[in-house]
Amino acid sequence: MSGESMKWKTISSEYLYNDEWLKARKEVCQRPDGKIIDPYYILDYATWVCAVGLTTDDQVVLIKQYRHALGEVCLEIPGGCVDDKDENYEVAVRREMAEETGYIFKEAEYLGFCSPNPAANSNLMHMFLLKGGVKKQEQDLDFNEDIEVLLYPLDQLLQLVLDREIHEAMHISAVMLALQKLGKIEVK
Repeated sequence: MSGESMKWKTISSEYLYNDEWLKARKEVCQRPDGKIIDPYYILDYATWVCAVGLTTDDQVVLIKQYRHALGEVCLEIPGGCVDDKDENYEVAVRREMAEETGYIFKEAEYLGFCSPNPAANSNLMHMFLLKGGVKKQEQDLDFNEDIEVLLYPLDQLLQLVLDREIHEAMHISAVMLALQKLGKIEVK
């Protein structure tokens, strides 16, 4: 069966909840074999960006913050939502990095995108490798953010993933793609 012939048809779609940060909709769908799927729930979040940021001396800029849904303080790479004012994903990730860490970067390389959960979420996460970072400003955090900025040697980044110290799935994807791009891991 080809990809196109596997697609479902949307018969109806209604928002059950529609807020700035979360939109939840219920759809009635028809599969190619005619079977009706009712209900099918979809969560619409904003598009997200994240980055592995390297300072001029090859330190990785990481952050620690409390994540209430998990109930844990997490070690992460910086990132966040793309705003309406952002011209593109690179502008968004540079803004997020500056706001969360105070670091500004000379170079940005797009690593691609991943889907947080294609079964239920409609958004994507766009990933970057930023290089040449220098701390140029103080953090400019949102009202609900409390972020600690940490620097780790680049050579420790993979071990942080392997030790599950970094355990956010999309951030692991970005870290692995960045390490591959930097020649730190080999993909066969």
